[in-house]
Amino acid sequence: MDRVALRGLRARGHHGVFQKEREEGQTFIVDLTLGLDTRPAAADDDLAKTVHYGIVAEEVVAVVEGDPVDLIETLAERIAQVCLKHEGVQEVEVCVHKPQAPITVPFDDVTVTITRSRA
Repeated sequence: MDRVALRGLRARGHHGVFQKEREEGQTFIVDLTLGLDTRPAAADDDLAKTVHYGIVAEEVVAVVEGDPVDLIETLAERIAQVCLKHEGVQEVEVCVHKPQAPITVPFDDVTVTITRSRA
């Protein structure tokens, strides 16, 4: 399976279990790896035969900016389901970064990474 990756998609969301997170929001960063067969697109040099990563990026940002959830695990699942709606995408790995998580000790990042595939 071939891979198309998007790294560092940024969007402001209001996700988290604390009221302050819901009210103020914060930046979330998303990395995606989409698994698909790119041979038909490469053979015909045809965008319609692969995944349009620009559209995927817009849809992922819309999920992050959309309805709030408590857990970034839930956010990652929603993003995965959006990606799998694209014809040809057989598998997706989603990594959601929450670099401004409300943690009381110094840290660089908090991430949740999931892998989902078509049933």
